[in-house]
Amino acid sequence: MARQTNRLDEKKICCSICLDLLKDPVTIPCGHSYCMNCIKSYWDEEDQKNIQSCPQCRQTFIPKPALKKNTVLAELVEELQKTELQASPADHGYAGPEDVACDVCTGRKLKAIKSCLQCLVSYCEHHLQPHYDSTAFEKHKLVDTSKRLKRIICSQHSEVMKIFCRTDQQCICYLCSMDEHKGHDTVSATAERNKKRRELGVSRKKIQERIQDKEKDMKVLQEEVEAITQSADKAVRESEKIFNDVKQRIRSRQKAEVCRARELQDRIENEITVLKRKDAELGQLFHTQDHTHFLQTYTSLSQMHESVGSLDIKTCTLHYFEDVMTAVSEFKRKLQEIRFGAAGSQLEGEVDAVMSRPEPKTRAEFLRLSQELTLDLNTANTSLLFEGDKKVKCMSKKFVYRHHSDRFINRHQVLSRESLTGCCYWEVVWSGGALSVAVSYKNISRTGDESLFGNNDSSWALECFKNGYELRHNKIRTVISGPHPPSYRIGVYLDHRAGILSFYSVSKTMTLLHREQTTYTQPLYAGFRANHFLGEGSSAVFCDLEKSEAAME
Repeated sequence: MARQTNRLDEKKICCSICLDLLKDPVTIPCGHSYCMNCIKSYWDEEDQKNIQSCPQCRQTFIPKPALKKNTVLAELVEELQKTELQASPADHGYAGPEDVACDVCTGRKLKAIKSCLQCLVSYCEHHLQPHYDSTAFEKHKLVDTSKRLKRIICSQHSEVMKIFCRTDQQCICYLCSMDEHKGHDTVSATAERNKKRRELGVSRKKIQERIQDKEKDMKVLQEEVEAITQSADKAVRESEKIFNDVKQRIRSRQKAEVCRARELQDRIENEITVLKRKDAELGQLFHTQDHTHFLQTYTSLSQMHESVGSLDIKTCTLHYFEDVMTAVSEFKRKLQEIRFGAAGSQLEGEVDAVMSRPEPKTRAEFLRLSQELTLDLNTANTSLLFEGDKKVKCMSKKFVYRHHSDRFINRHQVLSRESLTGCCYWEVVWSGGALSVAVSYKNISRTGDESLFGNNDSSWALECFKNGYELRHNKIRTVISGPHPPSYRIGVYLDHRAGILSFYSVSKTMTLLHREQTTYTQPLYAGFRANHFLGEGSSAVFCDLEKSEAAME
């Protein structure tokens, strides 16, 4: 009541000009009151017309009245301001726009501190006390206040949804279970929550184990980077006294291997970040007391993505530098024995031979160099449909993939996750329409004509048709003769150091289709370009060559 009186008084002692509480109030002859500065400013403007009047009743005054402070109004304003200051601390208990208000309070509502799942009501501290004092409420479940409280009420029957329908995977009330959900597999929401909470615990444990595994992989990669650098430094120190060419090749190799390891580190760091964020979300859901929110959120949060592929972190490059040091020592010995002159060109050829290895001859030899490859979803065009992480098919419609800067926009293309540096071999099986089997640098364009495999100096593509093959590089197309009909299995051999790229037709025998000889300046990535023509979409899959090798042995 006092508060309402204050508000009424406040309206009476407001200035009608500035609409605020009176400041230095004065009362003019007609009886209306104003702030002294407000009425002075108002009359100063009217002086130009030689008229002074009341802003409310329009009564005129000649001459201009003298203005004197109204002490009674001034004291009333001061008293009201003191009352407002004393009342302001209590206002802190009122509910604001972002708060949950007490459902029992009348007038201006206080903040609720607890919600009752039995009463379906939120209470302030005062109105909550009976739940603590009376035995009638001892079985009521109190939870932290939540704006989601209304979501546990059935919109059709206005009953609490205490039942979970496993058939339709949703929370329902007991009337729903006797109506449209009659005959369905139903359990109590509490029982279903406990079951899924146990599953959630298992999911968290798996994620935490994967985080530990990834952190171990990070440590191995760090050790590999250090070992590569130390081995390279040692090789350079031993080699630079003999010839600079070997030094340059070692540094190029070091850069490629460190680049590969850094890429793997970045990918694992990203995966650890995603896993930790997933664990935090699951942890928050794990401890929530609102079983309806838990069940409604469980499906979207509990599905744990499979690993993004097997990362090859084998330290397979140290022997390369050790071989170089052995070769350099041998060449030093030969240099001391031979004479300079014509032997110089022969020595240069022998250096190149040591830096590479002979190309395999049989399929068994190729399989021993097999490289397991997986597809990178972040690079895939939105018209490509994935089946696992090794197979892709071109479709007539587009799929919803999250935005990523590595994604091909205009071409139905995709790259591998794994980078390729040393000697490696892989096989591709294709079907349907035409398909391109390619290798490319990571920095290939993702839009426009320059993004097409083979349409730039960053990629090499074998285009496979039902009637033959073509090799495309830097916009130059070369027709290739091969077996007829063409084989649907293509083998690819890469010797990154020697700059050799070979494509084979694989059936009962291996037939060389084309061999490229060049110099690679960056790690390469395997890729596909699929097509969709007249309702037929081509597909491709990276073959599992470990099984093939085991079968041959």
